Amino acid sequence: MKKINYFLTFLVFNFSLFAQITGPKISALSPEFDFGDVKEGIVLKHNFVISNTGGQVLQISKVKASCGCTAAKPSRNEIKPNDTTSINVSFDTSRRMGQQQKYVYIFSNDSENPQYRLSFKANIISSNVGISNGDPEIKLSKYSQNFGNVKEGQILKTTVEISNIGKSVLEISEIKSSCGCTATFMKDRSLKPNEKSNLNIDFNTKDLKGPIVRTVTLISNDPQFPSRVVTLIANIEKE
Repeated sequence: MKKINYFLTFLVFNFSLFAQITGPKISALSPEFDFGDVKEGIVLKHNFVISNTGGQVLQISKVKASCGCTAAKPSRNEIKPNDTTSINVSFDTSRRMGQQQKYVYIFSNDSENPQYRLSFKANIISSNVGISNGDPEIKLSKYSQNFGNVKEGQILKTTVEISNIGKSVLEISEIKSSCGCTATFMKDRSLKPNEKSNLNIDFNTKDLKGPIVRTVTLISNDPQFPSRVVTLIANIEKE
């Protein structure tokens, strides 16, 4: 009789353990994001990538943002195992100053983490600090690119338009790419006021698997934003 009880206890324990392993599990590639120093009055935007690393479908029931920021509904409310979705967050810095930290809460059917927290922060400075009328000012057509689900081995491509909306020549002194990415300018790295150039980015997915984030960083003589980052996101599937 004792052997039967031990056997039943063993079965119940392993069944519970199996359920935990195969249940939905929420995670984020980067649950925290730092905008750094930003000028007051700018609307900040960031794309959080959410993945399901469990064995069952993850269902997102609600997304709630702390005061002062807005979180859009995820691109998909149901996420299959090893799949991803994205949540776009925006924060209006108008009439704010100094260090700011905001939170976004995701409610789901992950039994171990039913309320998952994302966060971002920024140091908001006066729009007049460190800027003169004659300075260059860099502007990017986009700051992130989500390629979604792609097959391993593909070369992913995107183009970012770089503009100088300032009053003097903008000099791009350096381009830093994380592993697997290359970035090249169509024109010279010096842009006169109101001049534009395209930055072509290639992302090689060879030998990669699952949710991946890569970055391309532009270093320039813009006194307000000396570095600008383009974030590349993809969920890479093996053939």
